[in-house]
Amino acid sequence: MISPRKIKSVDFYRKIPRDLTEASLSGAGLSIVAALSMLLLFGMELSSYLTVSTTTSIIIDRSSDGDFLRMDFNISFPSLSCEFASVDVSDVLGTNRLNVTKTIRKFSIDSNLTPTGSEFHSGEVLSHVNHGEKSAEEFVEGSVSLGARNFDTFLHQYPISVVNFYAPWCYWCNLLKPSWEKAANQIKERYDPEMDGRVILAKVDCTQEADLCRRNHIQGYPSIRIFRKGSDLRDDNAHHDHESYYGDRNTESLVKMVIGLVEPIHVEPHKLALEDKSDNASKTLKKAPSTGGCRIEGYMRVKKVPGNLMVSARSGSHSFDSSQMNMSHVVNHLSFGKRILPEAFSDLKRLAPYLGGSHNRLDERSFINQHDLGPNVTIEHYLQIVKTEVLKSNGHAMIEEYEYTAHSSVAHTYYLPVAKFHFELSPMQVLITENSKSFSHFITNICAIIGGVFTVAGILDSILHQTMTLMKKIELGKNF
Repeated sequence: MISPRKIKSVDFYRKIPRDLTEASLSGAGLSIVAALSMLLLFGMELSSYLTVSTTTSIIIDRSSDGDFLRMDFNISFPSLSCEFASVDVSDVLGTNRLNVTKTIRKFSIDSNLTPTGSEFHSGEVLSHVNHGEKSAEEFVEGSVSLGARNFDTFLHQYPISVVNFYAPWCYWCNLLKPSWEKAANQIKERYDPEMDGRVILAKVDCTQEADLCRRNHIQGYPSIRIFRKGSDLRDDNAHHDHESYYGDRNTESLVKMVIGLVEPIHVEPHKLALEDKSDNASKTLKKAPSTGGCRIEGYMRVKKVPGNLMVSARSGSHSFDSSQMNMSHVVNHLSFGKRILPEAFSDLKRLAPYLGGSHNRLDERSFINQHDLGPNVTIEHYLQIVKTEVLKSNGHAMIEEYEYTAHSSVAHTYYLPVAKFHFELSPMQVLITENSKSFSHFITNICAIIGGVFTVAGILDSILHQTMTLMKKIELGKNF
């Protein structure tokens, strides 16, 4: 059996009897300084242990072939009507999607970008508009030519006014002209303007009456508008309530449309409902935008290759005056990838303070052409996208986001102006990895701090004590 005496022989920390030790003021001061130093260094080590550190690296994009990238946008066009606004997407692999509507919403806005109503629905638009058979026979003009001076007068005189806004140079307008005049003559015979007085067919030359057409937000030719006088009811913009016709443009269809509008109205007295009750007419009539601007919002899923998002005026049966098209816009929001809440970005700031700084670089930026650049101006944006991925220390992805740089310019074109967003994804991606810290390493550092400070303080105390002892001997004049 091992005796206690032998066990005591391996004691590393042998005790000195208390009566053999001597306390000093210098030792007490050093002890206090050493204790404070230990506390300070312990706090710094604990803060370093709790602080998350990361390693940033650049690697080849790990996206698999066939992956799609979500593109969210909200763009306001003060001078582009929702009636003709079209969103198109194309890329270098041959994708070419025209007038995308499935994931897109449109809202009419005024010049101050304020919404003027509910969501604009284009409804069913005929892919091929029938203009009737071409005929060489001459026709008598039956519609009334209107101008700024007599336009409002006619709107007050007739409960229904069907007006063709046209331009003489327009191909579609010239196709419509024979059918329009024949329909006007037939309607005049059926509903005599003087005896009946319920309807009038008229026309406005937008090259001569530019201000009048602009007041009625005409951007494509021909535009057939139906004005309902009603009880002199006006909307918030002080314009008569009106609709647009989008059906076939042959004589028979035009006459049928007008009859559908007129029949519900009694000759005496002229009191009518402002909404058409005819099922036939409702298929080809719809509300025209009450203002000339449009806010387009939604998202697209695009391939991860260079491509373009374009917004322009488009119609298969209308012509546009490119010199009058203004593609000024305000980018309310534009981002790539999954939508990330601001709270999520705030949490990630501890990992990478710069993260999210370019996630929506174009947001709230305006690109307005105040006609100082001239006509036929296309506004282009070149976007270079970089993927950033944040990984936890165990390898699981915390977040995946896309940031981009943007360079914008304007270019004059002979074609119809557009707003163009060219995007290109970088083949490299940024990888931010959280560094793990060992608890054992933290404990080791704490022990090193305590032992190191204690040892250094002991050395300093010994030096100070020996120095003070030597000075006392010199003062006493002893020989040593």
